[in-house]
Amino acid sequence: MKLLKGLAALAVVLLLAAAGVAWTMYERIREPYRGFDAIEQLVEIPPGAGAASIGARLSAVGVVRDATTFRIAAWLSGRSRDLRAGEYRFDRPLTPLDVIDRLARGDVYRRLITFREGLTIPEMAVVFEERGFGTAEAFERAAANATLVADLDPAAPDLEGYLFPETYALARGTSADELVSQMVGLFNRLYTPELRAEAAAAGLSTHEVVTLASLVEKETARAEERPLVAAVYRNRLKIGMGMQADPTVIFALQRAGRYDGNLTRADLQFDSPYNTYRYAGLPPGPIAAPGLASLEAAIRPAPVRHLYFVSRNDGSHVFADTLTEHNRNVREWQVRYFRERRQPR
Repeated sequence: MKLLKGLAALAVVLLLAAAGVAWTMYERIREPYRGFDAIEQLVEIPPGAGAASIGARLSAVGVVRDATTFRIAAWLSGRSRDLRAGEYRFDRPLTPLDVIDRLARGDVYRRLITFREGLTIPEMAVVFEERGFGTAEAFERAAANATLVADLDPAAPDLEGYLFPETYALARGTSADELVSQMVGLFNRLYTPELRAEAAAAGLSTHEVVTLASLVEKETARAEERPLVAAVYRNRLKIGMGMQADPTVIFALQRAGRYDGNLTRADLQFDSPYNTYRYAGLPPGPIAAPGLASLEAAIRPAPVRHLYFVSRNDGSHVFADTLTEHNRNVREWQVRYFRERRQPR
């Protein structure tokens, strides 16, 4: 009898202990936890990792209290097989169930990379490398895949002009090929069927629109001037007048590795099909990545007769319909401006 009473008492103790452990575990599963001091904690979950190894990784950096609690929470949630690989960012206390939910949703941390309007492929490649996503060479190789725009521009030798300038949020490990595909995809979405129809009605192919828009993008950063610059080039095309666009010469010199940051009068004679001082019409292709405003301006130029424009040296331009008017503007905003700056004070 005493033995039975002893066993019963032991069983009660064990049950109470088990209940205590279960209660403690229950509380830990519900309790938000943060065991790191930094502003944020990044954790890389490798492909194929199970709940045990994931729990160990998270515990080691203070995202969860311990691996056992994480494993039990994963089991109770029924999502232990749904945890996805990737880089995750944690910046506040979370319960193990919150962490599991984030991993099961694949809510990976995304890094931002911004390509401003007017960049060339080599310049974008530098940004790609500087942001730590890969090498510039890898980006340039990906940007050479003209098949991505074969339906838009069958003659395109590469993706110059079709990599849409924007800020992209990328998961760690995103390849140059994946990014370039996203950039072309965004171009396709923003260059809408309506814009394409307007371009066709104006007698412009997509290749011509993007090429013209790239000139507009390189000539002015002012929104109100884009339709005016586009009008100048569209008007010149109509009468067979040369584009005479400095950015096309710079692009040609860059491609030849001969641009040092200064454009000289002698450079305007550089023999390249991109040099619109020597060759009439648009250059063979885009010279940079135009934004949406420049694409729209190329299709919808201002209803003006301007044929010329010259810089005011403050980012803006003054426009003219005639050569006489243009020469007067050049004297005012170039000759006199720089002569006065050279005079001693």
